[in-house]
Amino acid sequence: MAALSILTLKFVAIGLTKELAGNYNSAYGYLQLFGIIADFGIYAVAVREVSRAQDRGEVLGGLMVLRSITLVLSLSAALAFAWLNPLWRGTPLPLGITIAALVPFFTLLAGIVRTIFQVMYRMHLVFTAEVIQRIVTTALMGVFIFLGVRGSNDLHTYHLFLFIGGIGAFVLFFLSMLYGNRLVSVQLRIDIPLMRSLLAQALPYGIAYLCLALYRQFDITLIALLRPDFELQNAYYGFVLRMTDMGFVLPTFLLNSALPILSQEEGVHDRGRLLGKIFLSVLLIGITSSLFALLWARPLVELLTTPAYLSRPGQPGSDTALTLLSLPLLLNGIILYGFYVLLIHHRWRQLVMTLAFGALLSLLLNALLIPPLGFVGASVVSIIVHTTLTILLFPQSFRVSPPLLERRELGRVLLFIILLALGLLLIHPLLKTPLATLIGLGGAAFWMLLIFGCTGLRRILWD
Repeated sequence: MAALSILTLKFVAIGLTKELAGNYNSAYGYLQLFGIIADFGIYAVAVREVSRAQDRGEVLGGLMVLRSITLVLSLSAALAFAWLNPLWRGTPLPLGITIAALVPFFTLLAGIVRTIFQVMYRMHLVFTAEVIQRIVTTALMGVFIFLGVRGSNDLHTYHLFLFIGGIGAFVLFFLSMLYGNRLVSVQLRIDIPLMRSLLAQALPYGIAYLCLALYRQFDITLIALLRPDFELQNAYYGFVLRMTDMGFVLPTFLLNSALPILSQEEGVHDRGRLLGKIFLSVLLIGITSSLFALLWARPLVELLTTPAYLSRPGQPGSDTALTLLSLPLLLNGIILYGFYVLLIHHRWRQLVMTLAFGALLSLLLNALLIPPLGFVGASVVSIIVHTTLTILLFPQSFRVSPPLLERRELGRVLLFIILLALGLLLIHPLLKTPLATLIGLGGAAFWMLLIFGCTGLRRILWD
């Protein structure tokens, strides 16, 4: 999935001018916030409720209807603001947002069906649907690149690239429904008491997820609102956010996979030990992503976009943003771990208050730093906010349900960090071309697997 997403980014960077690429990134960045609003915390509640329900088809049907209502309301508000905003009038952004809205619409509907795969641990079906979706999207964009589209300033090409994303999202929804109905017969119905109960349970987490989106994903929209050169700014910054999303999503996948069993009030043996393994896994994902972003920023940006996006004297580029975001990549997993621990134990007041503070801090600092510094200011704000939330959130989760960690395990993690950093530093001078970087990634992957086994982390996490 990550490899295909990377290839899609490459095709967009090759196929569109910087200005249209900036509009492309701005459209999806803007819709991410409204996608979170549409979710409204329903997914977190869905996993818990479906795992406990006797009639899973009925509960899933009620969730589908509820998700459809929130989707229509949220995306309608998104489109209304985009078309009425005078700052974007006369730009390609409003129509681009309208076309791109197909992606969150079908993706979020598919997400509700995904709960049944997660609860029944049939995640290979999710894998199949997700990979086929990305194959379709990447292949269709690849056709344009094969036909010779390079740096196009044609709005039709820009619109087609956005529409291709919608086609992929529909494929994901169709396959999810096809596989889901084989496991549970979804009974679509409007059950007002059930929907009211689900909304009441989802509300605190909806607020928490909204705060999460405000500090992590709203900066690209603020750039579009606060900078007259937002197209170029979001061309540089947007691709980096798409890259780092891969580092952000891996801890989310891991924590989501553990959510059904951790949500059970009974039958979870040695919860502290399981949380310890989860925390170490999240920490290793964050460390690995962070080291690659810090030490290989320039070659990775050149591989995943084009040399036009690299920094030059007096002009920061995408590699500048990737270097700065290396610390948030590490801290994000720790924040998400704390988020899920408080969610599992229904400590929503603590969670909402902490994340609301982070969102407010992010909005204030971005309003101050984006106008003079652009995406560099947004990157600096991300560092400050992620650091603050880590300091506030992790101790709270530790007091609620401490992970059992041994000193020797932390020592092995430290050894892994040192060996991985040394390996990346030794390979870095060889990364002179995109092909060399691609080969270097293969070598780095082999080195990671080797030291993962040699340090004993494989045995610790999987025994």
